Amino acid sequence: MRNLTKAIAIAAMLAFPVASFAQTAPAAPAPAKSAAKAEKSASKKVATKTTSGTVKSVSDSQLVITHGSGKSAKDETFAVNASTTKTGTVETGAKVQVHYTTEGSTMTATSISASAPKSSSKKK
Repeated sequence: MRNLTKAIAIAAMLAFPVASFAQTAPAAPAPAKSAAKAEKSASKKVATKTTSGTVKSVSDSQLVITHGSGKSAKDETFAVNASTTKTGTVETGAKVQVHYTTEGSTMTATSISASAPKSSSKKK
């Protein structure tokens, strides 16, 4: 009888940790799922914004436009890279529309469209 009691006690002691381990084992993959969600949210497309104004200065790596007029005029600076699409002649004084993305405090131009200058056909 004593041997039977010892055997049952040993079996119970071994079974209890195994059973509790079996319950916690499925919880281990949960961080991998949340990491997968983090990757998906990081891979979402960044929203593109649009603004327009007059070119104040332009270079291979930077575009500065003046948005507004008078006292409410505001300069906006955009980073320009090799993937920036340019339409029309982007030069100082040209009216442009800029599509850009914002990452931190950096605005990166994705496309720049310069409109053709208005011709003055009125003659007096």
